[in-house]
Amino acid sequence: MYGNHAIVEGVIAAGCRFFAGYPITPQNEVPEYMSIRMNEVGGVFLQTESELAAINMLFGAAATGARVMTSSSSPGISLMQEGLSYIAGSDIPVLVVNVVRGGPGLGNIAPAQSDYFQSTRGGGHGDYYTIVLAPNSAQELFEFPKLAFELAEKYRVPAVILADGLLGQIMEPIVFSFKPVDPKNLPPQDWWLTGCQGRERRVVRSYDLKPGKLEEWNWRRNERFQAIIKNEQRHEAIQCDDAEVVVVAYGTSARVSAAGIKMARDKGIKAGLFRPISLWPFPAVALNAIAKRAKNILVVEMSLGQMIEDVKLAIECRVPVYFHGRPGGGIPTTQEICDKLISLPRGAK
Repeated sequence: MYGNHAIVEGVIAAGCRFFAGYPITPQNEVPEYMSIRMNEVGGVFLQTESELAAINMLFGAAATGARVMTSSSSPGISLMQEGLSYIAGSDIPVLVVNVVRGGPGLGNIAPAQSDYFQSTRGGGHGDYYTIVLAPNSAQELFEFPKLAFELAEKYRVPAVILADGLLGQIMEPIVFSFKPVDPKNLPPQDWWLTGCQGRERRVVRSYDLKPGKLEEWNWRRNERFQAIIKNEQRHEAIQCDDAEVVVVAYGTSARVSAAGIKMARDKGIKAGLFRPISLWPFPAVALNAIAKRAKNILVVEMSLGQMIEDVKLAIECRVPVYFHGRPGGGIPTTQEICDKLISLPRGAK
């Protein structure tokens, strides 16, 4: 199954029954396939006139308690940021899938990871964060939507799945690994707008102009952000126990890095891979612990270097951090990563 098709199957299996989006490469297979599958499961598919319309339709549908999702690629995601900020300000859970392409600006349709800052720092205006998950296979593209919905609803924040053009186009076998969620069985919440007959009306909004009210809201919202940071850090560590140099990479870069590490191990280099699965919250606790044993860290990204800042913060400059990047749609090769690992200094810690 194509990665972009796996996303659709995962979203529907997770109980999503509303999709609004607008075509843009390299995620076009998502709305195309969604238009078929939503019809089959009795959901709603809307191809909107723009990305701005899509994100605001998502806002309205999510306010009724539906599991809702939109997808796009980098320039389209940029257009959605105003709406996403309003959704975050209204404490509404939604799922946004970004199949990242090269940038900035229009860029190209090649895979990239240069939307890391935009995704992990909220993206729009104001004090907010979104939960960001980074799959690296078609299987995870199928499984992560369910997790994203559950976390978004638990903490009432938007969630983002950050993929890239290669993952979207890759074809791999997948296992339908969880029982499909029936959206009719989702527990009702006390903020859903479902009609107020027989009860007091509810209001979903992102502002209150009374003096000090927004500050009060933001401090309460920050309590949930801190709970997310404490409870929801996710990662995968491969051969890190004896690693003298640890590669930190996510998504496609992590797949390539795993092969590069194997090549380096064959040449006597003790290398390991640390793969952040949650990009926000960044798995700082686990990486910090691993950095106490390693001599060097190598960050591999398909960008000019964005996650490297979170890596340095996580390890508190405990060991030297090096970088290998390929921006603008470039994909690092296993040989490049192996050569970089061999070239790093071997000095005692």
